[in-house]
Amino acid sequence: MALEPRDLVVVGASAGGVEALRGFVAGLPADLPAAVVVVLHLPAGGTSALPAILGRSGPLPAVSARQGMALERGRIHVAPPDHHVLVRDGTLVLSHGPTENGHRPAVDALFRSAAVAGGPRVIGVVLSGALDDGTAGMVAIATRGGVTMVQDLDDALYQGMPGSVVKHVRVDQVLPAGSLGDAVRRYAGEPVETANVPAPSALLRLETRFAAQQTVEVEKMGEPSGFSCPDCAGTLLDVDAERTRFRCRVGHAWTADALLDAQAGTLERALWTALRTLEEKVSLARKMGADARNRGSGKLAERYERTEEEASHAADVLRGYLLSDAVDEQARAERPS
Repeated sequence: MALEPRDLVVVGASAGGVEALRGFVAGLPADLPAAVVVVLHLPAGGTSALPAILGRSGPLPAVSARQGMALERGRIHVAPPDHHVLVRDGTLVLSHGPTENGHRPAVDALFRSAAVAGGPRVIGVVLSGALDDGTAGMVAIATRGGVTMVQDLDDALYQGMPGSVVKHVRVDQVLPAGSLGDAVRRYAGEPVETANVPAPSALLRLETRFAAQQTVEVEKMGEPSGFSCPDCAGTLLDVDAERTRFRCRVGHAWTADALLDAQAGTLERALWTALRTLEEKVSLARKMGADARNRGSGKLAERYERTEEEASHAADVLRGYLLSDAVDEQARAERPS
């Protein structure tokens, strides 16, 4: 029987995640017999103050992950902006691989790599966040015999991520963020059987390779879905019909919820572009109409005036729709949940 200690904790968070992470790390013991790797969805530019914040919030030191850094028990390794952080052979790999749900670093990329590398030695933790990031990665961890934990929905500022995991995975622990650290302490260091664990699926291996910027035969991942990638406009392949996930040929990954959200943003940008074009058309028609009248071309001026009137009416309708939609969106955001 091959027994190894459960010694890798991977944590994912997004919206509302800083407070959740602070509560989580405050509950970790100073002698935790496991390495902790954290992904918080961050903007691509700039630097992150998260290592300093987490280092002050609990007893464990926190550092920004670096390429080739060895995983160290009793230390928190934080993904830097604009890089996936992956686990491989006891070290961390930083990658500029394709975004997942528009994110890099991405929670799912870390979780999948941990599932492949550690199997039952892994503890996965999903905290506050919108949409359904982290679910596919947590499924991978559960399938490989790892422990699954999520923040209690009543404790999370944003329930989307932990709520989605609960819907798709038989979760081992559902607790407030401040109690999850103690739960990790109880599981960490336990000897676990590693010899008879189900091997990673072909899809899991392919997606982990994608995140690491390795060559992948995309055609093996699924069939064309009929949808386009919001990032590159390429055809999306249906890679996981059960949980409705997609990837394009260059690797951008989307869940159905994230794809719908991204498409809504693309549509809104297109509508604002259309409004700008209509307003420019109004201005140009008005100028050309005035020039025609100055030259004594009355009929030509009337044609330009009709064009101005039609474009102005269309712009008013479109502007009214966009502004009312923005008001409705703000009202939904301010409505108590």
